[in-house]
Amino acid sequence: MPRLSEVIAALESLWPAERAESWDAVGTVVGDPGQDVSRVLFAVDPVQEIVDEAVKLDADLLVTHHPLYLRGTTTVAASHFKGRVVHTLIKNDIALHVAHTNADTADPGVSDALAGALDLRVVRPLVPDPSDPSGRRGLGRVCELDHPLPVREFALRAAERLPATAQGIRVAGDPEAVVRTIAVSGGSGDSLFDEVRAAGVDAFLTADLRHHPVAEFMAARAHTPLALLDAAHWATEWPWCELAAAQLDEISDRNGWDLRVHVSRTVTDPWTSHSPSIGAPN
Repeated sequence: MPRLSEVIAALESLWPAERAESWDAVGTVVGDPGQDVSRVLFAVDPVQEIVDEAVKLDADLLVTHHPLYLRGTTTVAASHFKGRVVHTLIKNDIALHVAHTNADTADPGVSDALAGALDLRVVRPLVPDPSDPSGRRGLGRVCELDHPLPVREFALRAAERLPATAQGIRVAGDPEAVVRTIAVSGGSGDSLFDEVRAAGVDAFLTADLRHHPVAEFMAARAHTPLALLDAAHWATEWPWCELAAAQLDEISDRNGWDLRVHVSRTVTDPWTSHSPSIGAPN
């Protein structure tokens, strides 16, 4: 049975902390390096519901994509919901490790997992990592479809392949336009519009697209159609949990650790319902 320090070293080999953005908060948040690890749970969000799941599972380590304390804190008092998470973890001897932007740009990383879920062939990073001589690491991915599809059909594929959420898949653009090349980026992606334009793709699938950036983007592309597909943030990043679990499974087998690795299927997307349209305002 490996120690936590050994498992963390394996995770760091996949997603080195030094490759995270300067503003990010990655790495081990809670845990004794000398504790034994036999069961690991992967999830997107380090929220109480997921921590309670880790307790029920008798997990020794919880690995999440999103940080618990992204902007730092001065307290871990249990009177605050993040403090309760820390208290629950420590009381139950569960370590917490975070891989965020260092997992976004990894090879393979978050966007590779998203592309895989959508049955896309990855061609290259959308924003290459200048420090990577192989040209394989970076933010987002430029992908190809094996067979071109109308935007409408590709949106249906995304709705079927990604975990179901209240939002579903929103589309901006001609639903009948043919899609051959697609850029994808797990998580918030409207900061990447310049790179998407430069990539010359037919569509861009990401999350958290805002009204004004989308309206301006579509107006600028009026004579060269390019569709935007907006999925739920959580749904675009959840496929990474399965990829990451498989990577750790492989390391466990290679080292003879016999870890039991699990992926949470608890939906932690904050939106819980979607009301049908009741018509345009008068």
